[in-house]
Amino acid sequence: MKRLFIKTYGCQMNVYDSARMADLLAPLGYTNADAPEGADMVILNTCHIREKATEKLYSDLGRLRGLKRAKAARGERMLIAVAGCVAQAEGAEIIARESSVDVVVGPQSYHRLPEMIARVARGAGAALETDFAALDKFDALPEEAALQGVSAFLTVQEGCDKFCTFCVVPYTRGAEFSRPVADIEREARRLVDAGAREITLLGQNVNAYRGAGPGGEAWGLARLIRRLARIDGLWRLRYTTSHPRDMSDDLIAAHADEPKLMPYLHLPVQSGSDRILEAMNRGHTADDYRRLVERVRAANPALALSSDFIVGFPGETDADFAGTLNLARDVGYAQAFSFKYSPRPGTPGAAMAKHVPDAVKRERLTRLQAVLGESQARFNRSCVATTMPVLFDRPGTKRDQAVGRSPYLQPVHVEGALEMIGEIHDVRIAEVHSNSLKGEFASTREKVFAN
Repeated sequence: MKRLFIKTYGCQMNVYDSARMADLLAPLGYTNADAPEGADMVILNTCHIREKATEKLYSDLGRLRGLKRAKAARGERMLIAVAGCVAQAEGAEIIARESSVDVVVGPQSYHRLPEMIARVARGAGAALETDFAALDKFDALPEEAALQGVSAFLTVQEGCDKFCTFCVVPYTRGAEFSRPVADIEREARRLVDAGAREITLLGQNVNAYRGAGPGGEAWGLARLIRRLARIDGLWRLRYTTSHPRDMSDDLIAAHADEPKLMPYLHLPVQSGSDRILEAMNRGHTADDYRRLVERVRAANPALALSSDFIVGFPGETDADFAGTLNLARDVGYAQAFSFKYSPRPGTPGAAMAKHVPDAVKRERLTRLQAVLGESQARFNRSCVATTMPVLFDRPGTKRDQAVGRSPYLQPVHVEGALEMIGEIHDVRIAEVHSNSLKGEFASTREKVFAN
């Protein structure tokens, strides 16, 4: 048996892709390793969204180079592969700059890993594959997949056609592609049969999903969700990441009347300034976004929102940033992610004038995170003394403790719940901690099922 270690950077889709790469390599005799030191092959599955992604990659490659040399000195071999979005964007440069890398594979080509490994084994030099072939990829993936756990990810859509000026996704993941409904349903049923009780549907722009239905007609995300909700044993559905321009009427309605769809929506806005939103090519205004929030909350008053924000986009003034603070206060997010703008090579934003000094970006980010942090704390405090269904998915740090997720994705830890992993129980929220909630069982311990 050979040992495989995969380090995953970034988004949930990379988590899904890493799991499928492990599935692909299992027939070649690869089993999971806990650390790179004991691995025969290491895959770095990279993300180009976060700041300094390339620097982090080369830092990790430098450490792996030493491990590879040490193994070679013992007469052993280690293969090093770089996958994901940095591989797609900078594949040739990675091979030229780091001679220890054997394989570079983009996110639409990782189904070719077995043949690339064989090519390297034949002494043909480093292998590079960065084609866009989403359909081929999903057709080539093995049907059998390793168990992801109680909560599982399932990719239904890839790529993006929006071309926001700060974003590399259209260049690294390609044009929008939606998997057929039948393929998604088969994979969902396999996940449920393997023990998954909650499935998160993934896509770079997931609510733009337009997959072929059983009769060849295009299905939207809402119709897909309703179809998957009929699967016995599947208790919860989520989806991420969404674009405000693709929140259709039927998807909003699904949040009102589909009980398996969790009342939690990640809806990135990026800025509260119309001028900056236009420069970002977002295709909506701040008030468009506010009205959309009003609509989804009217459909389901229990729904909570999360979002993404970028501060310091080129040309952002104090007035523009004030608009972002105002929007964040107006909406009142249960959770939000915020970042300093970081130029990505090849994107229109990188070539724009009037880049904001880093010190200004840091100061604005601190102020925004204070607003978002208070909003999140306020939402968490509102949960105290309420009872909510919690899906337990892992052991806690204390003896006989288990941790689960509320409908709003909050971690909830409960004493005496270890034997209930994989089950949903009503839990009364007793305390708010910095990154989690503490709960206790309601008056009964009977399971709560969505079916």
